[in-house]
Amino acid sequence: MSTIINALMFRFQLCLTVVKLTSIEAAINQRKQKGLPNRRLSGWLIAVAAQMKPRTAKFAIGQVVKHRKYPFRGIVYDVDPEFANTEEWWQSIPAEVRPRKDQPFYHLFAENADTEYVAYVSEQNLMADTSGDPVRHPQVDEMFVRALDGAYKIKTARVN
Repeated sequence: MSTIINALMFRFQLCLTVVKLTSIEAAINQRKQKGLPNRRLSGWLIAVAAQMKPRTAKFAIGQVVKHRKYPFRGIVYDVDPEFANTEEWWQSIPAEVRPRKDQPFYHLFAENADTEYVAYVSEQNLMADTSGDPVRHPQVDEMFVRALDGAYKIKTARVN
């Protein structure tokens, strides 16, 4: 179990690093396009980094959420700071309901009235589920433990 948790934490940190590096690469390309010298690039990058708005996920790992439009709910088990799925998946969403890519996307152990599955959902399409009902997805028990108050906590690793 600790391997899963460590992998999730590493993946989240890696996603944040990729976002930062992508911004720096864009800044370097802008300087090149403008014909500006790179000798002052480090100071300029510091100024750009200071202007970057940090992305904060609205929902936490272990939080139960529900979709704003469709009848399903689930528990968050991973977060991408921005869209990190395939372009094919993106294009499969009808344009009139396609969410923005520049927002957190959540991996859910999801369920509806008929079945359980894994879902990938944008932050704008989620809201907190306050029903207090347990999530019945079979993978939830592998990763989470339900506290007395109904909240889900990541299982801690047992060390022998």
